[in-house]
Amino acid sequence: MNSSLSKTALALALFATLPAAARAADYYGTLEPFASEAVYFVVTDRFVNGDPSNDHRDQGGPDPARRTFDRPTPGSDGDNVGYLGGDFKGIVDHLDYIHGMGFSALWITPVVDNPDEAFTGGKPASRGGFLTDGGKTGYHGYWGVDFYRLDEHLPSPGLDFAGLASAVHGKDMKLVLDIVGNHGSPSYSMPMQQPQYGQVFDRDGKLVADHQNLPPDKLDPAHNPLHQFYNTKAGLAELSDFNENNPAVMDYLAGAYSQWIAQGADALRIDTIGWLPHPFWHEFVARMRTQKPGMFMFGEAFDYDATKIAEHTWESNANVSVLDFPLKQGMEKAFGHARAGYEVLAAPLFLDGGPYANPYELATFYDNHDMARLDASDEGFIDAHNWLFTARGIPVVYYGSEIGFMRGRPEHDGNRNYFGAERIAVAKAHPIQQSLSRIAHVRAASPALQRGLQLNLELKGDRAAFYRVYQHEGQSQIALVLLNKGDAATKFAVKQGVQAGRWRKAIAGGDVAVRDGGTLSATVPAHGVEVFLLDAPVTQPALRRDLDRLMQVKRPH
Repeated sequence: MNSSLSKTALALALFATLPAAARAADYYGTLEPFASEAVYFVVTDRFVNGDPSNDHRDQGGPDPARRTFDRPTPGSDGDNVGYLGGDFKGIVDHLDYIHGMGFSALWITPVVDNPDEAFTGGKPASRGGFLTDGGKTGYHGYWGVDFYRLDEHLPSPGLDFAGLASAVHGKDMKLVLDIVGNHGSPSYSMPMQQPQYGQVFDRDGKLVADHQNLPPDKLDPAHNPLHQFYNTKAGLAELSDFNENNPAVMDYLAGAYSQWIAQGADALRIDTIGWLPHPFWHEFVARMRTQKPGMFMFGEAFDYDATKIAEHTWESNANVSVLDFPLKQGMEKAFGHARAGYEVLAAPLFLDGGPYANPYELATFYDNHDMARLDASDEGFIDAHNWLFTARGIPVVYYGSEIGFMRGRPEHDGNRNYFGAERIAVAKAHPIQQSLSRIAHVRAASPALQRGLQLNLELKGDRAAFYRVYQHEGQSQIALVLLNKGDAATKFAVKQGVQAGRWRKAIAGGDVAVRDGGTLSATVPAHGVEVFLLDAPVTQPALRRDLDRLMQVKRPH
């Protein structure tokens, strides 16, 4: 008999013998299905060049200021602001690698058509530059000019976006598509107007908007229909800033992204969500969920103030999740070279209340493509992953972090460097990757770590101990997580809330029996983790009281 089935049957039998009050208790952080996922994020052009025939190395013509392929960043050692060849085939060829690490979802950068030349306006991109787009290309996908058309650098014969989605689904994974709603391509400050820059084309290839290389305050939407897509106040850098009050903008974007959903996108990551007002996103999200009911989305509001980014999670506003920037800030302190204590992570969890509609649905991360990568030792990355895959939230890991790739490097200085098949081929031998894969697989098999309530016991110094508990519709699991980010082994002796039973050790293997009123003791190695699992309904009185309190925490709507 299947062991997992036998454990489930035993748990259900025990559940049926409990008093009605105990049977009625629900314990969970979230019931959101996507909370079960762990997300691997790639900048598609920088992952793997699987098909050199779509590199378009002659794009932009002979003018070195306009060519698009391989544009080294001035002043930087190895950085590049041109296309480097990563494509859908490079992803498909390495889905086994991503899935094998324990990831169940893949987030890719935008797939829409971007300009075919390097941008000649703006401030020149250089090492250390921020919002400097001069000399850059749309390799990242965020400079859309035709949101209905796939950028030519991504597909291969027989492998379009729908084909990519099918391949991802074939690995029992979800595909997360990055989308942009507030801007298109750079639109002004060019010495001479360039094709596509500042323009938008519809599904039939018809020009529907054109900035005409004019600064925003020189646009004349009252008399020029091609200006009506844009605001007359500047937005980010020289990017064309969409007019959220024009219904045509909503119709255009909703129509375009509905197309990609129909082709297989399972979830959306919304870029720069904070640059458009709540009513815009409320309507947009409603349209997407009309097509795909319950679709999970998370936004990027680049702000470390939880009260500001939380507004997007409210049902009255966008009603989506967000990337957890406040927790990211704490993780950088705890796992980077500062090695702050676990106590810095307590407050941004917001387990006992706070501004989020549901903190258990936040996308948790420690770095990404828009900031310096985590500057940490191998042990720091290992500790970060041990936390990321056991604490509340949906873990997101940026490509290459499994080997500490380009650690500490910001944009324009290596943050988005090309990864490649050669690095992937040897990554499994890396200690960071091995540790990441181990804890990711533990989470993938544990409903408590995916969706359970978190009850902290100890977050101090190099030690962390907390419960994750899931009990819903006959499925019950208690997880006790013990973390040690110190340089020496440490002993835990947990008595608070420990329930009698036979606890499984998810990392070391084997199990340990605990009697009523007993203590669960364990030695956790340096930079290690242990997860004890008990597949049984919650009966321990003190634990039930704490969980009942957490279930009654009021959240904004």
